[in-house]
Parts: sequence; C-alpha cells; structure tokens
Amino acid sequence: MDYEFLRGLSGSLGTIFLVVSFLGFVLYALRPGSKRVHSDSADIPFRHDDRPARDDAGQEGQQ
Repeated sequence: MDYEFLRGLSGSLGTIFLVVSFLGFVLYALRPGSKRVHSDSADIPFRHDDRPARDDAGQEGQQ
C-alpha cells in the first residue's frame, strides 16, 4: 500500500459516505410520520396573526 492507493481509497469512501448520509437525511425528512412536524414548522410565521401589527412597530421608546 502506497500513498496514492490510500488517497484514492479515502476519496472514494468519503464520497460514498457523503452520498449515503445525504440520502439518509432526505429519507428522514420525507418519512411518513414527519408531516405533522413539518406542517407545524411551516405555520410559525402565521401563529400570531390574530391582530394586525401596530403602526409604531420598531419605534419603541420614542414618543
């Protein structure tokens, strides 16, 4: 075993590891049981839409 062989082997194994990790992350995110979690996260910007924002938003402390 020389340096070039080990370098090629580590590059190939690293690529395979990254591809398998990526596929695992995608499959984890798209699993059937995660729909509730993702829909809840998607609704975060709309949680406090029961009343409009004040006109002086961002000018706190100024009168």
